Amino acid sequence: MRLPGSIRIVGLCCALLAGCADTARHGAESYVVHPNDTLYSIAWRHDLDYRELARLNHIGADYRIQVGQTLLLRSSSAASTPAPRAITGKWLWPTDHSSSPRPVPGGGILLLGAVGQEVRAASAGRVVYTGSGLRGYGNLIIIKHTESLLSAYAHNRDVLVHEGQEVSAGQTIARMGEGPNQIAALYFDIRENGKPTDPLRYLNAQN
Repeated sequence: MRLPGSIRIVGLCCALLAGCADTARHGAESYVVHPNDTLYSIAWRHDLDYRELARLNHIGADYRIQVGQTLLLRSSSAASTPAPRAITGKWLWPTDHSSSPRPVPGGGILLLGAVGQEVRAASAGRVVYTGSGLRGYGNLIIIKHTESLLSAYAHNRDVLVHEGQEVSAGQTIARMGEGPNQIAALYFDIRENGKPTDPLRYLNAQN
């Protein structure tokens, strides 16, 4: 039986949401550094604060790690969830979207759009990761805004920035690609102290 178009789209979106949520958040005890990993991407993968990860492994202020290095990890379930911080600074929608934001299990939102459209930095910061090494995210960009605040942009077709680059709010950093099931979409996430927080708190805030 052929499903009506609207039902088929809803089903594909549900599958895409599940794909975004499947990011190996299992509280492993250790992790071996792979090529192109950064401390930020490893912390993101395991829902950890990169500063705590650095302290636990006696990593210096440059946060430099080596391929083959074994890092001790703290289980994400053991860490307490901090109170939401006061929203400061200028925050913008990271892309135009054709429908209401769709919450993703485990944190973040999905913004549907068109392949190739602009993906923009939601706030000013420094790019700390670009790559495709995190399963379920495709081409991913992570931006550090403050010592405790990071944002991520996933499923990009083209990445237009590099690690270490300073970006301004609204600057184009990528072009939208396709997530699982070939749906054009941007997955957007914000972490406070390594923990997912509701991005709409920032995007809807009047600063």
